[in-house]
Amino acid sequence: MKKSFSKFIALGLLVVLTLTYSCKKLLNKEPVGSLSQSVLANKPGLDGLLIGAYHMLSGWTSNNGTPWEGGIDNWTYGGIASDDAYKGSNTTDQAPFAPEIENHSLDASNEYVLEKWTDEYIGIQRANDAIREVPLVTDGSVSAAYGAEVIAEAKFCRGVFEMELAKVFRNVPYVDESVTYSAGNFNVPNPGPIWDKVEADFTAAEAGLPATQSQVGRANKWAAEAMLAYALMFDHKYSTAIPLLTDLINNGVTSSGKKYALGPYENNFNASFNNSAEAVFQVQMTVNDGSGGDNGNPGLSLAEASGTYTSCCGFYQPSITLGNAFQTVNGLPILGYDATGIPLSNTTNIPNDHGYVVSTNTANAGAYTFGGGTGPAFVPTSIPLDPRLDWTVGRAGIPYLDWGLCGGEAWSRGDVTPYNPIKNLFWHNAQATTADNFEGWATNQDIANNYNLVRFADLYLWRAEAEVETNDLADAEADVNVIRNRMAQHPEYWVHTYIDNANPSKGFTTTPAANYVIKPYSGQFTANGQAYARNAVEVESQLETGMEGRRFFNLQRWDPLYGGHEATGFMAKIENAHITQDVKWLNIPSIPNYVPNPVLNGHTFTAGKNELYPIPLTQIDLEGGQLKQNPGYQ
Repeated sequence: MKKSFSKFIALGLLVVLTLTYSCKKLLNKEPVGSLSQSVLANKPGLDGLLIGAYHMLSGWTSNNGTPWEGGIDNWTYGGIASDDAYKGSNTTDQAPFAPEIENHSLDASNEYVLEKWTDEYIGIQRANDAIREVPLVTDGSVSAAYGAEVIAEAKFCRGVFEMELAKVFRNVPYVDESVTYSAGNFNVPNPGPIWDKVEADFTAAEAGLPATQSQVGRANKWAAEAMLAYALMFDHKYSTAIPLLTDLINNGVTSSGKKYALGPYENNFNASFNNSAEAVFQVQMTVNDGSGGDNGNPGLSLAEASGTYTSCCGFYQPSITLGNAFQTVNGLPILGYDATGIPLSNTTNIPNDHGYVVSTNTANAGAYTFGGGTGPAFVPTSIPLDPRLDWTVGRAGIPYLDWGLCGGEAWSRGDVTPYNPIKNLFWHNAQATTADNFEGWATNQDIANNYNLVRFADLYLWRAEAEVETNDLADAEADVNVIRNRMAQHPEYWVHTYIDNANPSKGFTTTPAANYVIKPYSGQFTANGQAYARNAVEVESQLETGMEGRRFFNLQRWDPLYGGHEATGFMAKIENAHITQDVKWLNIPSIPNYVPNPVLNGHTFTAGKNELYPIPLTQIDLEGGQLKQNPGYQ
């Protein structure tokens, strides 16, 4: 998939552009094989350094680790670590590191965590290199205005890398362009959160960036303002965030100048519609560019249904908990949690969900084939569902883009769920331009789908959240309804049945593929009060952004441990309820050869510890005592 900034970014893979990045342990080794500042002291050199920083937004470099460990999509840290998804594949694949993240048993030696840390600091150093280079360009090739813009773009990139670190680890060193390598390390401690530093970088970026860009992949002032608002949400500065979000909603445009607007929901996850009017900022991905898979969507290279058009891998499978959340009553979601933290949509008073039993009832246990057992053909449920479900969860018996009816377990490599990942998959009719072989071994698993760092719907959800916390419940409901009405008022955006199940290329009918029922709220926020409204916004966020690597970090910021307004132990209750219910759902003796989820079974989420990830032990050792470990880890 070619786009105006794609070649610009891809160039970054061809040359070692940064001055301080040269190896995996970025903060702890002397640089080798790097280009001197004098060689790069011109416009091509400066642009190359900026390319290097932008490229790292994807979350990896081919010289460092594997792409699924540090990808910006956060399918591990934000997805399988929450109630959104399972690791998938088989039990031993990517063990022990990925299973440890899913079941919260990880420690500071986890390889994935080390790669995430390293990738983000590589990105920070690339951004710093670009900032440091600007005053060294004295040959007249760079104007003062362009130099200032490069610094602003580099600070935007640095802010993203810092934010990733703050979300995952919270207590991290802040390394700006003034920090230099000395005596074996950077000598920068991690005394606490760095949200003020993140906010300062995005504030500076917004002030220095233009409203539009000639290359669509470059950040504009609106993207910086949106990221500032997102940081303020993590920092719980709601009153400060609201005017920024209002400005963005009323006036914001994409880098190419398109006024922000909501379109078909599914287009946000379809490479053929990259950089649409809903793209506040997307991390650019490309295929068929000669990189051998290095420039596609890296983190999701394993998160493919191993079905008709791919050879692998069945990772990042949607959870039963997530699927259940899409049930509706009178067109509205089922809000709230019971005393143990179990979402009300998962309790025994709700009918059978999606061919699974919701509790220990096994009346319909034979509705799907598990673990090699035999049973009746899968029949999708007829209960009312939010139509976003089937763009979020691949369900057996439901059209799966234009691949055919979803294969469920047959398209996975494990026996955990009949669900398959569907967000960010390529459409078969666009396969030639949006998919490529990945690293020479994974057929069609290098995908050109850009990653939505921020999309227009996020701005409404964040403003609704902030409005609830400032007790403006009517406006919060109005913002949530903007999101809900996208589907409520546009049934053409729903998944529909195929004209011919045996030949999906013939297209779709106008018949909905399931019993979709969705309506806007009508005064419930004000009538039922702040706690109700808060829960409604949280559930809307779950439904709108499921399988986008957001869920863990949303639960984290809503927990009072880090400034949220939910009850004490909120995140632990949600996570442990997910584990408990999951094991119950899948412990069905009447299914031949089936056992409970072996990754989750017997594990728990520990409050006060697992809300954060451990600082990598390697980095603590190499930084000579400067870094403190996060609570609960050794």
